[in-house]
Amino acid sequence: MSDEQYKNAPSLDMFKRQQTNQASAPINSQDLYKVIETALLANVIEQRRGRRWGIFFKILGFSYLIVILLAMFVPFISNKPSVDMLDEYGNQYKSHTAVIKLTGTIASSEDASAERLIRSLNRAFLDPETAAIVIEINSGGGSPVQSGYVYDEIKRLRGEYTDTKVYAVITDVGASGAYYIAAAADEIYADKASLVGSIGVTAASFGFVDTMAKLGVERRLYTSGSHKAFLDPFMPMNATETDFWKVQLGVVHNQFISVVRAGRGNRLKETPDMFSGLIWSGEEALKMGLIDGLSSTRALARDVIKSPKMKNFNVEDNQLDKLIKKMGLSIGQAISTQMGLTPGLR
Repeated sequence: MSDEQYKNAPSLDMFKRQQTNQASAPINSQDLYKVIETALLANVIEQRRGRRWGIFFKILGFSYLIVILLAMFVPFISNKPSVDMLDEYGNQYKSHTAVIKLTGTIASSEDASAERLIRSLNRAFLDPETAAIVIEINSGGGSPVQSGYVYDEIKRLRGEYTDTKVYAVITDVGASGAYYIAAAADEIYADKASLVGSIGVTAASFGFVDTMAKLGVERRLYTSGSHKAFLDPFMPMNATETDFWKVQLGVVHNQFISVVRAGRGNRLKETPDMFSGLIWSGEEALKMGLIDGLSSTRALARDVIKSPKMKNFNVEDNQLDKLIKKMGLSIGQAISTQMGLTPGLR
């Protein structure tokens, strides 16, 4: 029976009504057979429709999986190299320029953490096909501790792998902790409009003493040690503690100045404002000796390193790790920084 015949066939309810209205009439076996046939066919048709939808969704899911797999693996299985991968004789380059991107805030809970950057650097240095390493920077800074870790590791690796040069390329911003790291490179490049410098240290906080007084809130704090709560935003400022905090920030600032002088050497043309925390355009930074030239990562790989084939060496987290970091650790880091508990090179 077709779907059209199924729609026009007598239903079980219709059969019951007929039998009620004609209670005295004998049961028509032919109508009964039709009702039973209709019920059976209805079940078959529903199963057929279910199978059709099941097949449709299976095909849709399979097609989606094929598209994802093609997007992932086609670049690797393609045998035709791009023009950038060929030398002047049309032969494919055997070596590559290793690129490590330093983007965003430099902090232990962020993508630009010392742990991740150091892992990326070691992978790049260990690769026998690495011609040189470019650290591509777009960061306003962050933790002086994390920046110091990366700076020290670059210096160590440069000493161990003397034939592999390290370049820093500043894109939009290379300031504070990001410039701290760049100072460890053999050479630094930027665009003429890049923002470079900000060689200084900052620690920010808020004061809520008057607000609490207006609200009638009493602060109750118990400590062991006369200066244990000197960064508490709900306590009045103390001149002695303020001077002490400035000294500590000054120590970190002097460390910053020392690594810049050591990294740049006699290329640095010091001015009274150079270490004041001001920031300059790439064009001005070149005149001051803060950078060595104006270039991009691609141009540097092609014209200076002579290895235009670039390979990304950044260590990537899986999606679950990223979600956990965003929901947990980064919140704690942000609170700590805003409360003035963590000095920042920014």
